[in-house]
Parts: sequence; C-alpha cells; structure tokens
Amino acid sequence: MSVNMTKGQQISLSKADGSALSSVRMGLGWQAAPRKGFLAKLTGGGEIDLDASAVLFAAGQQVDVVYFQHLVSNDGSVRHTGDNLTGGAGAGGDDEAVLVDLSRVPTQVDQIVFTVNSFTGQTFTEVQNAFCRLVDETTGAELARYTLTGGGKHTAQIMAKVQRTGGGWQMKAIGEPATGRTFQDLLPSITPHL
Repeated sequence: MSVNMTKGQQISLSKADGSALSSVRMGLGWQAAPRKGFLAKLTGGGEIDLDASAVLFAAGQQVDVVYFQHLVSNDGSVRHTGDNLTGGAGAGGDDEAVLVDLSRVPTQVDQIVFTVNSFTGQTFTEVQNAFCRLVDETTGAELARYTLTGGGKHTAQIMAKVQRTGGGWQMKAIGEPATGRTFQDLLPSITPHL
C-alpha cells in the first residue's frame, strides 16, 4: 500500500514483515502545463526538459552524483535510467527514474538527495502533475508518492531524500523550491536538508 506523503513527512523503508528493502526506484514524472491564448493554438503543446539527479552524501559532504551526464555512481549502487527531454503524456508513469541498490550503497554514504531541475530554464509555472514516487524494485509495489503542487517561478525542486537510520533507511519528502539548471546549482539549497 502506497503512502501519499506531505512535505516534511518521513517513512521507514522496511517491508511489512520487518525486513529491509534491498532495491528501490525513485521515479519522477511531469507534464508541460497547457498553454493558453492565441499563441497556444499556433505553437501547440510545450515540452519541458526536467532532469532528475541523485546526490550522495557522507557526513554532510557530497561524495558522488548520478544524473544525465553520469548515469551510474562510481560504486555502481545508484543508476539513472536515462534523460527524458519532453516530460510525460499524462499517463502518470515515470519520465525519469533512479535505481538504488540499498544493499550496495557504501556504508559511509548516509543520505541520497533526489532533485529535479529545469535544464532549459523553464519555471515550474510551466509544469503540471509533477511527482516523485518510491517503488520497491523487487516487487514493483509503490511505497510512497509525493506530489508537487502549486507551480511557481522556481526552476528546480529538492524533492526527497533517503537516509540511513540505525540498520535501515527512511524516506523524507522535502519538496523545497530552488533555482538552478544543474545539480551543482542546487547544492546550497540541499545543504540545509542534510
């Protein structure tokens, strides 16, 4: 059963039987908001190039990143499935996904922060139906979903993070607006959430 998360909410990433998840997928989806007025009829629907990134941290320091130009973490535990340049057609599926083999994440990595940014500089005013969801990659079951609401003049979002807690992992919905075209631009906005 999936949990619809609210900003700031945390959930444990343990299975119902108490065992730990071994592999998860952070899926991100979005659509271009419909254009209005005379120009919309001439130009048709828009395309939005959002980029998902996973930034790996150890004791507050960035140690690796996975994004469209570096699809696999140096240790192989985190993998980006590829760049989507246009957004979704409204079917609610993942437009970009990052796979995390939790059992292979190096022990010094204690947090993985997931971000989404507009590489082309379009703001979230032009985006609708944006979400991130965490899926048990072994069973395909959706565990949690965080839906972005409200659009806005920002070009990025610090979406969520997974962090080590004791012997397992937790997910926290962040949903913090930010400005930047790349994950590097977002690092100052990520720091307060570590």
